[in-house]
Amino acid sequence: MCGIVGYVGHQAALPVVVEALRRMEYRGYDSAGVAVLDGSGGSRVEKKEGKLANLEAALASAGDDGFPGTTGIGHTRWATHGRPSDRNAHPHVSGDVAIVHNGIIENFAPLRAELEAAGVELVSDTDSEVAAHLLAREMGSGPRAGDFVASCRAVLSRLEGAFTLVFSHADHPGTLVAARRSTPLVLGVGEGEMFLGSDVAAFIEHTREAVELGQDNVVVLRADGYEITDFAGEPTEGRPFHIDWDLAAAEKGGYDYFMLKEIAEQPKAVADTLLGHFQDGRIVLDEQRISDQDLRDIDKVFIVACGSAYHSGMVAKYAIEHWTRLPCEVEIASEFRYRDPVLDRSTLVVAISQSGETADTLEAVRHAKSQKARVLAVCNTNGSQIPREADAVLYTHAGPEIGVASTKAYLAQITANYLVGLALAQARGTKYPDEVAAEFRQLEQMPVAIQKVVDSLDPVREIARELAGSKSVLFLGRHVGYPTALEGALKLKELAYMHAEGFPAGELKHGPIALIEDDLPVFIVMPPVEGRGVLHSKLVSNIQEIRARGARTIVIAEEGDEVVRPLSDHFIPIPASTTLLQPLLATIPYQAFAAEVAAARGYDVDKPRNLAKSVTVE
Repeated sequence: MCGIVGYVGHQAALPVVVEALRRMEYRGYDSAGVAVLDGSGGSRVEKKEGKLANLEAALASAGDDGFPGTTGIGHTRWATHGRPSDRNAHPHVSGDVAIVHNGIIENFAPLRAELEAAGVELVSDTDSEVAAHLLAREMGSGPRAGDFVASCRAVLSRLEGAFTLVFSHADHPGTLVAARRSTPLVLGVGEGEMFLGSDVAAFIEHTREAVELGQDNVVVLRADGYEITDFAGEPTEGRPFHIDWDLAAAEKGGYDYFMLKEIAEQPKAVADTLLGHFQDGRIVLDEQRISDQDLRDIDKVFIVACGSAYHSGMVAKYAIEHWTRLPCEVEIASEFRYRDPVLDRSTLVVAISQSGETADTLEAVRHAKSQKARVLAVCNTNGSQIPREADAVLYTHAGPEIGVASTKAYLAQITANYLVGLALAQARGTKYPDEVAAEFRQLEQMPVAIQKVVDSLDPVREIARELAGSKSVLFLGRHVGYPTALEGALKLKELAYMHAEGFPAGELKHGPIALIEDDLPVFIVMPPVEGRGVLHSKLVSNIQEIRARGARTIVIAEEGDEVVRPLSDHFIPIPASTTLLQPLLATIPYQAFAAEVAAARGYDVDKPRNLAKSVTVE
C-alpha cells in the first residue's frame, strides 16, 4: 500500500523520482504526486488522481525546466482517509513544507481539531495532512523554530499509529528527513546520492547497496550520507545489506505482463528457496535465535497469514501434522489476536508474509510474543519487520514479484513451509535423518516437474479464453487440493473480478451443489492415485454428481489418470508427485487461467483494481 520515494543527490530529482514511482506501481495506488525542491528556497508540487500517466501528463505540460532541483519526494496513494482525488493525493503541503506518508495516523482527529482551532485551514480529507501543518508550525515558532531535523522529531513524537513519513522543507533543499514505525522504508546508498523507498525496487536502477531502518527510527538524508537516530534523537544504526537481484529481475523481459514472467520463473523460485537449507544431513534455517531444545518442547503450532500466504499455510498444516504429529491450526492473521488464542512458551507461531510488513500478520506476531510464544517467520523480504521480530526465519528466494496477484512468491512460501515442517520433524525426532533426507530429495526434484507444467500451459489459456464470459466458476479439492482450490478461486477474483468460490469437495452435497447448473465451469484437482486411492475414488463420485447436473468439468490430474479423463470436459495433465507436494504443480494452471481470463476481459493483469501488493495497515 502506498509507495514512497525520496532522492537527494547530483542528478535532476524529477526523473529519478518518477521512475521510482513507476517501479512501485505494483504496490497498488489511486493517485500519484511529486515535490521537487528547486535549491533557491522554493519547491514545486504536482499531484493527480488516477494512474501515473496522469501525473506525467501534468508534468510534461510544465516543460523541462518546470521542476528544477536535485532533491525530491514522490508518492503513490492507496486511499484510506478520503476518496481518491487530486486534493487528497500526496505530497501534502503547508507553506514551505511538503510531506508524503504511508500508513495511518490514528490520533489525526484530535490533531486536526487542534490545528483548526488555531486557525489552520486543512484542504484534504486525509489523516496525512496534519503532519505537514504540525511541522510548519514547529518550524515557525517555539524552541525548535528553524531547526528542520529537531522540528521533525517533535512532530513524530506526537503521532500515534503505523506510519512512514518523509519530510522536506524549501529552506533545506539538500536534506530529507524520514521516519518509520511498523511500515516499510529502506535507504539506497549511492555515490554522492541517497535514495528512499518503500522497497528496494524504487532505486535498484541506481544502487544495490541498501540499509534497512529499524522500528521508530529517524533518518536524516543528504547527498553525502545519512544519520539514523530514534525519535528522541539518540543515535542508532540501520542494517546494511546488498540486494541480490538486479534491474533485469524487475523488468518484463519480453513478456506481455509481469505475472506471465513470474509464472515462468517459478521453477527457479522453488529451487532458490531450497538452496542451502540442507547441510550435513540436516535442514537448516536462515536465522535461528531459539535452541533445538526449544523446538523439541513445542507442543502446538499456529500458522498466521493473509490472502495467498494463508492458503500456503493451509497446505503447511497437512505436512506439519503428518511429519511431526503436532496439532497445527491455521489462522487468518487479522482474526488471530482478537479471539484470544491459547498461547504459551510451548507454542510455535509460524508467520507467513511475502513483504514481511503485512500489518495484520505483524500484529499477530506481536500478540504471540506478548504471550511468550515462539515465532518463526517465512518471508521473501530480507530484513523486513516480521523477520526482525521473530525468533527464527526462513527466507523464500522468489526475487521481486511485481504482479499484485502472487504467483512465484506463493510457490516459494509452500516450499519454505515444507522446510519448516521437516525442521520440526528433525528436531522432535519424528523422522529419522534418512527420512528427512528422502523428503528433501523429493523437494529438489520438483523444479523440473514445475518447469514441465509451465511449458504446457497453452491449452489452459485456450480454455480461459473460451470461458472468459462465464459469470461464476467453482473450484473443488480434497486434502491439499482444498487450499489449492481456494487459491484458484482467489486468483480469479483478484484478476478477473469474477465470482469464484473454492470448496472442499466433500462439502458439495452440504449446500454448494445448489449452485451447479448447465455449463457452470467447475475445476477439480484430483489427488494422485498412488497412496490416496480412497480420496481419488471419492472425487470421481463428486465429478459424476457435477456432470449429472450439466456443469462443465475442468480436471487437473496426473498424467495417465485414465479413470478421470473420460469424465473431464477439459483434462489438464500434470506430472506425478506425492500428495503433499502436489500443490506445487496443481496451482500453476489456476494462475495461468486467471491471468488469461483477465487479459481476455481487457483488465490490467499486473495491477488489479483496489488491491495493493503490500498491505501495511490493518
